Amino acid sequence: MEQGECIVAEERTWVTPEAHRRLVDELEGLTARGDDADASARARIVELRTLLDSVEVGTRPDDGLVETGMRVTVRSVEDGTETAFVLGDRALLGHDIAGDVTVFSPESPVGAAVDGRHVGDQVTFTTPRGDRDIVIVGATPVG
Repeated sequence: MEQGECIVAEERTWVTPEAHRRLVDELEGLTARGDDADASARARIVELRTLLDSVEVGTRPDDGLVETGMRVTVRSVEDGTETAFVLGDRALLGHDIAGDVTVFSPESPVGAAVDGRHVGDQVTFTTPRGDRDIVIVGATPVG
């Protein structure tokens, strides 16, 4: 690598095999329309191709590491209440999770705080009401 040159890591998006199959089916349906596709369909085709080029398909290992595609349970240090959520993207997880499940993206304050951490870790994140401390008490794969 030459001086001044940098390597940009490609960000991968995790999806279950079922979600991947749905995305591929949608892309195939849109491309089958050919010249009859309107501008929004053509834009969605580009979006799907870009997304499918950067997905990682599979089930996460049940190793206590918090990452996208995990059902995470945290406990508030302040009052002991527990909250469960899925770390990921609801649009990509689609039918792999129940509709009433809370989903936090890895970019959200809670998601960023827990992503890459392990069960048992205590983390702090900032809310509009101030900093909150939570302990990760569970992380299991979705699907």
